[in-house]
Amino acid sequence: MARGSVDVHVVRGDDGTIRIVTASPVGAPDFTRAVLDAAGAVLTWSVLGSPGLPMAEIHDAARAQQWLWAVYGERVAGAVHACATGELTDARVPTDPTPLAGSAARLGFGHWAARWWPASHLDGIPALQPDLLGLELAALTHECQQLFDDDDDQPDDCVAKLIGDHQVALDPLIQWWHATPPPTDTARQLESVLRSVDDAADGAGLDGPALRHLRSALTQPRRPDGTPVDPATLFARHDDYALAAGEPLVTGGRLIARGSGTNDWRRYPPGFVDASETAVSWTARALGARRQIEVEVVAHIAAPVTAVPLAAEVQVNDGPRNRVPLSRRVDAWTGRADLDLPAGDTEPRIQLGVLLPGFDPGPGPEGGADRDAVRALVRRRLAAAAQLDTHNSPSQEGTYGPFLAEIAAATTDEDY
Repeated sequence: MARGSVDVHVVRGDDGTIRIVTASPVGAPDFTRAVLDAAGAVLTWSVLGSPGLPMAEIHDAARAQQWLWAVYGERVAGAVHACATGELTDARVPTDPTPLAGSAARLGFGHWAARWWPASHLDGIPALQPDLLGLELAALTHECQQLFDDDDDQPDDCVAKLIGDHQVALDPLIQWWHATPPPTDTARQLESVLRSVDDAADGAGLDGPALRHLRSALTQPRRPDGTPVDPATLFARHDDYALAAGEPLVTGGRLIARGSGTNDWRRYPPGFVDASETAVSWTARALGARRQIEVEVVAHIAAPVTAVPLAAEVQVNDGPRNRVPLSRRVDAWTGRADLDLPAGDTEPRIQLGVLLPGFDPGPGPEGGADRDAVRALVRRRLAAAAQLDTHNSPSQEGTYGPFLAEIAAATTDEDY
């Protein structure tokens, strides 16, 4: 992050909300923004631009004062206080960027990666190992504790839960650390994460075999034996997944039309659907007097195998939107339903998307160019992570340097 002073716009809205407006674009799609819930405010960064100071929407200025000065500097904190007391409604204020601003940006990006990373067999983008990413998020959250307070309205202040949910990755993380030569950037990053997790677990009163092993490893002299390890193998998960497995969804009948649907990442949780633009496809067939649509959606490698209400939303010729229930068959979600087509209509205009009912915010703008920009971003990051693992001299994306999960993903030898 640049250390020079940058002006931000501090403004009080009619509803009392105070906004700190930076150069980040407004109105960008959800999947291009990193978001962090802090004490009394929500912080937002664009992941597609250069890392910088966040936008802030402050709903409780008194609570936010504990971290405002440490992220934006004292002048911005003073302007927010003046807005809160009614002395000021609008001001341009120079900032004094601080180390906490960089750590907060990295934490926000880590949460973005956990939610929006576009893992895809079709596009050749490997998934991030969730337990490895979760432990690094725990370490970063611990380092950014000044952003949070004791209230329970900050879901991103979740150190104990992150450690509890992802401690299965501690032993392989220690193995990776022991096998990595001390002078390297990766070794320093590994040790920093392990020590932060240990400190956070101690502060939260957590215990258990994995954490006791961690504490023992950190108190013993480290003697790397020079034996190389493959991070991708250390953290590999063996899922029941094989691309193009299972029987093809073919029902016979006369082919009317086929096409691709829209793969809007906002409409289902992470880990359900392959992120490729070509992951959603459909085929319309004539079966005597009936008209039927068959839907096939390539599943994410981590897609749940238990029953979930994933569905396709089908619209024919600008008519009503109808939902087709989908079921998982190893590597794909599939389903079929009858179509209501006007007599003689042999080339229907069909729009189709995939969603999880109850989670779905509804269809949004097309967004294909933004999704392509995200894919380009993660490909650059994976290339930098591979360079770091090999040469320890990556071209970093600002404060969003490669996470350990990205370094491990960049070394995978799976079919991506």
